[in-house]
Amino acid sequence: MNQNKTIELLRVSHIRGPNIWTYRPIIEAWVDIGTLEDCPSNTIPGLYERLLEWLPGLVAHRCGVGEPGGFMLRLREGTWPAHILEHITIELQNLAGMQTGFGKARQTSVRGVYKVAVRARDEGVSRAAIEAGRDLLMAAIENRPWDVAATIDGLRDLVDQYCLGPSTACIVSAAAERGIPAIRLNDGNLAQLGHGSRQRRIWTAETDQTSAIAEGIASDKDLTKTLLASCGVPIPEGQLVETPAQAWEAAEDIGLPVVVKPVDGNHGRGVSIELMTQAEVEAAFPFAQRHGSEVMVERYVPGNEHRLLVVGGKLVAAARGESAWVIGDGISTVYDLVEAQINSDPRRGATEDAPLSEIGIVENPAIRQDLERQGLGPDSVPEAGRRVLIQRNGNVAHECTDEVHPEVAAIVGLAARVVGLDIAGIDVVAEDISRPLAEQGGAVVEVNAGPGLLMHLKPLSGQPRAVGTAIVEHLFPNSENGRIPIVGICGEQNTTATAELVALLMRISGWQVGLACRGGLFIDRRRLDAPDPIQFDQAQRLLMNRAIDAAVFESSARNILSEGLPYDKCQIGVVTGVGGSSALGEFYLDDDDQVFNVLRTQIDVVLADGAAVLNADDARVVEMAPLCDGEVIFYGESEDLPAIVEHRATGGRVVFPGGNELILARGENQIALSIGGAIDPLGLVEQGGLLPAIAVAWAMDISAELMSAGLEAYALERGNFVAEAQALELQSD
Repeated sequence: MNQNKTIELLRVSHIRGPNIWTYRPIIEAWVDIGTLEDCPSNTIPGLYERLLEWLPGLVAHRCGVGEPGGFMLRLREGTWPAHILEHITIELQNLAGMQTGFGKARQTSVRGVYKVAVRARDEGVSRAAIEAGRDLLMAAIENRPWDVAATIDGLRDLVDQYCLGPSTACIVSAAAERGIPAIRLNDGNLAQLGHGSRQRRIWTAETDQTSAIAEGIASDKDLTKTLLASCGVPIPEGQLVETPAQAWEAAEDIGLPVVVKPVDGNHGRGVSIELMTQAEVEAAFPFAQRHGSEVMVERYVPGNEHRLLVVGGKLVAAARGESAWVIGDGISTVYDLVEAQINSDPRRGATEDAPLSEIGIVENPAIRQDLERQGLGPDSVPEAGRRVLIQRNGNVAHECTDEVHPEVAAIVGLAARVVGLDIAGIDVVAEDISRPLAEQGGAVVEVNAGPGLLMHLKPLSGQPRAVGTAIVEHLFPNSENGRIPIVGICGEQNTTATAELVALLMRISGWQVGLACRGGLFIDRRRLDAPDPIQFDQAQRLLMNRAIDAAVFESSARNILSEGLPYDKCQIGVVTGVGGSSALGEFYLDDDDQVFNVLRTQIDVVLADGAAVLNADDARVVEMAPLCDGEVIFYGESEDLPAIVEHRATGGRVVFPGGNELILARGENQIALSIGGAIDPLGLVEQGGLLPAIAVAWAMDISAELMSAGLEAYALERGNFVAEAQALELQSD
């Protein structure tokens, strides 16, 4: 035991699936506070004041009181360091931009040792947060200075490095609101929504419906313009050029002013606009060439730049740009004015979660050209009060969706369909987006694949748009949730045999079934791996497999405690028995009542239209029935079991043996399922594997005829397996 006044992190685990704490991923820390067990917060002078000064956001924490200020009340009255660490970790994650609300701290049977659990949207960030929280708390306890700002900056860097980008995150969040599960597939922004054969994939604002051909077209600005023009979409006339001299010739043909841009650029890179002279046009050529393979000169379209987001052929959001200006003071250079008046805006930054980009006037020829037209350069000092134009079209972040004219909305929808993109950012230049483009000389100037969504999520003005919701509705129309049937099985009685039999019954019913159990990892009859014990990553491989229509998972109390369930929800949850606490001592579990709280997780995750299959012979399992959001089906060795009698009397479904038959009863109605003599030699009835498997099959609406056929097939498979095993033993002897 820790004999010092310090906090030791004995073990820090990332529990990725539903667990004893919550349905969400968490960081669980086993914390030894040593002799601080004798020092609640109200006995440590100045602790309350220091924490309030360093982390003022703690006043919003509700804690057990249930209202803002609840935690600070507990802190003033007296609480223990492990509980304080929980709230500090939550607040540090919030300040770093990774919103977190859930946390709990519970004492174990060992004096001074606690378990602390905190919601973890990213493992690396949350691990760093709890370690930083421990160090910050010790500094507060010992009355030492602490650089809170540096701590938060370090965590923010980790958020930028490891967490999903804002575009992907908003889609994943929208999916979660619809009850659609998500799996992150790499360290970047590739994510899977849904499971198995019903999954969809996204990568920022691209989906598995985004055509590679369409992306290629969108990156070729000349081809895009040709296709758009052929369908009547208004575009600026333009020509491809190969030299600065040709660029000027094209500008003279088209008529000044013109725009010089790369053919295959994006996000406005390499674009110079409203060029009026030969010198400007020829100077813009190498700038455009650096950002693309070819250069185009096109007619300048007067007006403001607009970004219109089209999803599934429909306009869902629009943002307008505006010019950026500075005001001279007679002392500062243009460069210094930009830094002080524009780039100092906290909404500007170099990362993708900043709604505005920083303006670099030295490296941007378009900005330098505009300054030259005003007789200025980056080092010039404008007189006091003079307005200096820095950027003609930027800050495309002013929400204007409701202003878009229906004809404009129809045109951008057509433009996305012509190119072939399911999600597109259409750049439109117009003086007034509320009027048709034709009457004001407006035009579609660019079609972009994989458009950024931040301008619609965090506009500088106007209300944010639910663009993530629109994308999810496009991917999952008609209230689809992307789920496949999942059966989760845990408990103390022959869960492996139950899982194998359930998988076989589902397979002969027409499903392409994935199975993860102690016997291995299977797709139908093909074994992919032999995980023993079952591991989270291996089990999730089934959910990533597009060939899977349904999945069966065997889990244990140890799985739930160490990694969590490998799925967020299930159609059917089975608990065969509660026990085995003697093998779980390392988790500070001392009796089977604590195991109940672990295994109930399997029932907590059953969907409202699903079912819990519970062993009526185990009183602790029976107590789980009220925890299920869906239907409950009891099974047991006798029809006279109290749980079966009571449940049947209320019209509930029950399964029990009757001679050489299994009885499937709902109230007074019942089905007799013959099991024949072939099953008994395998001992399934005695082992407890047959009854729960048949109950699951019934819950899955598998017919009695298919159940009988499945039992015969299972008996044959198991019989062959036993014979092969015996033959191998004889050979080895």
